[in-house]
Amino acid sequence: MSSPDLTEVAERPVQAKFLTGSTMRHVVVMTLTGSLGLSFLFLVDFLALWWISQLGNEVLITAIGFAGAIQFFVMSVAVGMMIGAVALVSRALGMGDADEARRIATSSMIYGAAFQTGLAIVVFVFRREILVWTGAESAALEVAVDFLGISLPSLPLVAIGMCASAVLRAAGEAWRSMMVTVSAGIVALIVDPILIIWLDYGVNGAAGAIVLSRLAMAVMGFYWVSRSRNLLAKPSLIDLRTFLLPFAAIALPAVATQVSTPFGNWILVRAMAQHGDSAVAGLGVVMRLTIVCFGGIFALSGAIGGIIGQNYGAKQYDRVASAYMDALKFCLLYTVVIWVLLILSADMIASSFGLGAEGAHIVRVFAYYAAGTFVFTGALFVSNAAFNNLGRPLYATAANWARDAILMAPLAFGLGAIYAGGGVIMGQALANTLAGILAAWVGWRFVRRLDRRNTAALDATPAST
Repeated sequence: MSSPDLTEVAERPVQAKFLTGSTMRHVVVMTLTGSLGLSFLFLVDFLALWWISQLGNEVLITAIGFAGAIQFFVMSVAVGMMIGAVALVSRALGMGDADEARRIATSSMIYGAAFQTGLAIVVFVFRREILVWTGAESAALEVAVDFLGISLPSLPLVAIGMCASAVLRAAGEAWRSMMVTVSAGIVALIVDPILIIWLDYGVNGAAGAIVLSRLAMAVMGFYWVSRSRNLLAKPSLIDLRTFLLPFAAIALPAVATQVSTPFGNWILVRAMAQHGDSAVAGLGVVMRLTIVCFGGIFALSGAIGGIIGQNYGAKQYDRVASAYMDALKFCLLYTVVIWVLLILSADMIASSFGLGAEGAHIVRVFAYYAAGTFVFTGALFVSNAAFNNLGRPLYATAANWARDAILMAPLAFGLGAIYAGGGVIMGQALANTLAGILAAWVGWRFVRRLDRRNTAALDATPAST
């Protein structure tokens, strides 16, 4: 027996929520909820590292630092796929086509899961070689190999969970989008001490906790997009063929853009490895601290992507420019608050992880100086969101790789040679600053010209008779 009113109920949440109201309010709500969700997702790794540090063996912290660089790479691929889903789903909603938005959401989830499965297999097979290339050796190498051997097979779960979160965000479901990734952090809070300390599984327990947290995220996300909010359509081979090229046109450059950050981190690890295990352990803490504390910065591309995409689809170009500028303002305020908190807590953080002198110095340099430059990292991510959702994803790719491939290596190795481990951190900070300023300027000029370009295109179109 059919239920015609079920369709009416299903249509309600699938609407363009960003076409009216304050763009600053939309930016703040979506970014804060997105940052909390993303921070909780990466809190899984942060908590695992902290509990591992309680075992009193700095080699284990170093090993997790090496493995973390690889984990961040594969997670960045998932974020890139997520950006593709947000861009297409939000545009469809902005144009008022809820049915197409559902079909795109379903296809995007399938693409993401399939891609992450293939990536998991490749990285699993070559994980030892990748770790050696990263600079891991001896006991730290063996521990990192075991850690990745347990955690890597759960990558398809990451794809499902993050794609579900992206679809919810594109539809304006801020709270549910956040809770998908928050669920991973909640599970980690519970099982990390149980597996790592109480059951004495150590690093293997940390990897097992990551698998369980990703499973929770995938289950929660799939339930909300499919059963609770009806944001998915029935899978279709026709849809998979129809949306593959539009999705790939955004997702592949977005993936290339996102993986530039872990590539830059890989360069940092290589540069830091020259200064000893304690320095690498300090960098491992800084990397996780960065993701947890600056979740709002890392969430910006995905969080404001739906706002820009919906208004672009509705041809409200003035609101696109307004969202861009409001995101930059948010970036500045957010960075200042976090920077102050890090300065006040730097010594406590270093001591809580039991770092040696060099590792503690790395944490302090980051907290006192480098953290403030994340306002420019945020500006880079805001421009990325504009480029990805306005049909210029390769601009975002070029901006990120200019920072992580062109600027990062000479600055990190060069300043590291002069100022040791602290110089490596300042090299990263300088690369962030230069790339962020340039990308923000180019992005703003591009956004401001939107209205003029489209007006000119309409004027040039012959009137119909």
